[in-house]
Amino acid sequence: MKSAKDYLEAANQSVTRISSEEAIKQHGSGLFIDVRDSSDIAKSGTIAGALRIPRGFLEFAADPATPFHNDALAKDKDLFLVCGAGGQAALAGKTLQEMGYTSVTNVGGIGDWKNAGGPMEDA
Repeated sequence: MKSAKDYLEAANQSVTRISSEEAIKQHGSGLFIDVRDSSDIAKSGTIAGALRIPRGFLEFAADPATPFHNDALAKDKDLFLVCGAGGQAALAGKTLQEMGYTSVTNVGGIGDWKNAGGPMEDA
């Protein structure tokens, strides 16, 4: 039987994680997605221009066969995922890879992004 730790380790092995400083350099060249719940985003804000797709809804937003598909998600687009500390972004990234998305990167937690001087916007 798998544990949460097993899933997280597999996700971290599969999804490249970059530093906030490196992610800031990429800002504007790809699609940034905040996978936290709206209440968490309301408390801290998010990356400027980021899509807000909660982790629990990601599969529906990413699947063109659902009525909830988000047209901004293209399987060949560079996707950069952020969450509270990096774990949800890794899990979300692995899911997207399994759904056929080819360029998925974990930028870690929003606090690190903010502390590195990354552009922010209010919720």
